[in-house]
Amino acid sequence: MTTEPVAEVDLDAIARNIRVLGEFAPDAELMAVVKANGYGHGAIESARAAIEAGATSLGVATIAEALELRAAGITAPILSWLSTSQYEAALRADVRLGVNSPRQLAAVAAAARETGITAEIDVKVDTGLSRNGVSDADLPEVLRELAALIAEGAVRLVSLFSHLSHADEPEHPQNTLQRDRLLAARAEFERHGITVPQMHLGNSGAALARPDLHLDVLRPGLAMYGYSPFERASELLTPAMTLKAPLTLIKRVHAGDGVSYGHTWIAPRDTYLGLVPLGYADGVPRIMSGKFDAAVGAGRFPNVGRVCMDQFVIDFGPDLPSDVAEGDEVVLFGPTLGWRPDAREWAAAAGTIPWEILTSIGARVPRSYVRSGAE
Repeated sequence: MTTEPVAEVDLDAIARNIRVLGEFAPDAELMAVVKANGYGHGAIESARAAIEAGATSLGVATIAEALELRAAGITAPILSWLSTSQYEAALRADVRLGVNSPRQLAAVAAAARETGITAEIDVKVDTGLSRNGVSDADLPEVLRELAALIAEGAVRLVSLFSHLSHADEPEHPQNTLQRDRLLAARAEFERHGITVPQMHLGNSGAALARPDLHLDVLRPGLAMYGYSPFERASELLTPAMTLKAPLTLIKRVHAGDGVSYGHTWIAPRDTYLGLVPLGYADGVPRIMSGKFDAAVGAGRFPNVGRVCMDQFVIDFGPDLPSDVAEGDEVVLFGPTLGWRPDAREWAAAAGTIPWEILTSIGARVPRSYVRSGAE
């Protein structure tokens, strides 16, 4: 029985997914991506499960995320690729830094001189996503400055990397083009006497479908948590999060009664309704109102009326199922078991992607951790 809403995370599922990804890419190291609080699953716990399962390093967006992992006692290599400040704190905590511009390279070098710690950096090259990353125009300056900083001992290059714009479309020609641009950038580095120890480009999509993009290191994110980035689900991956809440109230309403704000749903017949204490403040998108089901007992039941900030309503129909009672567990999404909703189904209902669904589960929903024994 569930007495409060909870996002239950199966750490064995995360570990299993890492092992599956390792089988797809036996010659590449795995950098487990735990940014955005481990895609909503809990960064610290997810990181530990991934490292235990064979991941050799961790990837985060911000230095604050990296420092949280270090404070928890995690000693594995960590790369922060979207940092804008706190460089000195990062160096003192042995955090690698992604560098994507001449200005940022200069700032990292200044922090290295101030602390007396050689900065370990991964230089990001813009190969076609047109977000962050060293541009073609800035590459000559970066190469000149980097060569001098390496000679000085201020920085050490760990890798050259980039990010795919069409990883969810494995055969898209842009993927190959970006690989070739990254390889060309490496050649430029080496022409300037700068050795490139490693390269990384691929994420979950490349791990599953493009062996030629595996290179030295892969950065699985979504797949680590049990979801394929492709339109079709993968039976090899196990969703790690189950979002659930108690059924707090059952009430009977009459035909013609309106339900929730604006009465966007009017009961077409006498029916039983159930109240679930999760709403859009917790990550249940309001735009999904009337478009999703929740699982109770052995059945799936539709949401009716608008999703509210803290609660939503489901319709059990004119005859209350015999296996449904107040206090029962309501599963909003999780492993489907062939019939229950999952985050991919939610994403379709909300007109978004599973990444957003998972990372939007609110902070007031506690995370709990289980070990299911999944192999």
